[in-house]
Amino acid sequence: MPEELKSIGDASQKVSKEGFDAAVRSLGEVNKGFQALAAEVTGYSKNAFEDGIRAWEQVLAAKSVDQAIEIQSQYATRAYDSYMAEMSKLGEMWVGLARNTSRPAEQAVTRKVA
Repeated sequence: MPEELKSIGDASQKVSKEGFDAAVRSLGEVNKGFQALAAEVTGYSKNAFEDGIRAWEQVLAAKSVDQAIEIQSQYATRAYDSYMAEMSKLGEMWVGLARNTSRPAEQAVTRKVA
């Protein structure tokens, strides 16, 4: 009987260690994903701000109201297109983050089943 208990204890310890290792790998993926998302949002924000400043400078230098309206219209179109592209990219990054985060747990479960 004591040998059976030792065997059960060893198996339980192995499962716990593998689960802990999978959790640590998963958290590492979360950390990498959040860093990539933060870098992406920071870069987008910087570019959007700089583009807004350039558009404002162009509006101030416009020779007529029509030219100022055209500059503003072009800026609004660029800003919208850029925003939509960025949201699409961030959505893909979030999906990738979820996929990469769940992969260590899936692998641990797959090893248990096999």
